[in-house]
Amino acid sequence: GRLNLARLRADGVDISAVRIDPELPSGTAFVRYRSDGGRDFVFNIKHSACGAVRATPQSVALLAEAGHLHVMGSSLFSPALVEATLSALEEIKGRGGTISFDPNIRKEMLGLPGLEAALHAVLERTDLFLPSGQELFLFTSAREEASAVAEILTRARAVVIKRGADGSSYFDRDAALHAAAFPAKEVDPTGAGDCFAGAFVVGWLNGVAPGEALRRANAAGALAVTRKGPMEGAASAAELDRFLASHR
Repeated sequence: GRLNLARLRADGVDISAVRIDPELPSGTAFVRYRSDGGRDFVFNIKHSACGAVRATPQSVALLAEAGHLHVMGSSLFSPALVEATLSALEEIKGRGGTISFDPNIRKEMLGLPGLEAALHAVLERTDLFLPSGQELFLFTSAREEASAVAEILTRARAVVIKRGADGSSYFDRDAALHAAAFPAKEVDPTGAGDCFAGAFVVGWLNGVAPGEALRRANAAGALAVTRKGPMEGAASAAELDRFLASHR
């Protein structure tokens, strides 16, 4: 936990609302890599400091300044966090802010009580939806991509599908775009989708055209997989610019 705080601080992230629990351990996730490219996860989250997250004066003050909230489905592992997330969504949407939502659901989580209802509640308030591959079908009865996207777009403003080595796609009610992936030597895929989502959301919030935002996000994902460790391949804006300049 202290390692992560130090890295966030060095990257200029506001960590004023992070509370250090005096007794509980930091949450952990262990990843097993299979020869076919699959992964299994073992989590110690619910019974860690993560499981004791609650509102504090610092978090309330920080939320009051926010115009956008990014929700990860993997964070919805306890009733307390679901309640806190939905409350934050209502506050931000109530003052005209926007929401992005990356389901990021691991198969080990699918049986958690209340998770499905929580995911659908978040989607109902989502502006930008960022599923990976088959996650799109968790939220619709459609079995074909086009129909599923059309159904999601009755609620969200835009859908971005992460396709890994097959690139990515953007859909809104007026456009459909695809961007090819960049060639990359995969060392560790864990965290690549998070880097992709972070890069795309930043572009989207800053008015970058969807096609260019997809390209930058693909670059972030490509750089992420080349390093071992889910945090080691996270690129800065300057690193993305250099990478993209070398792939014109």
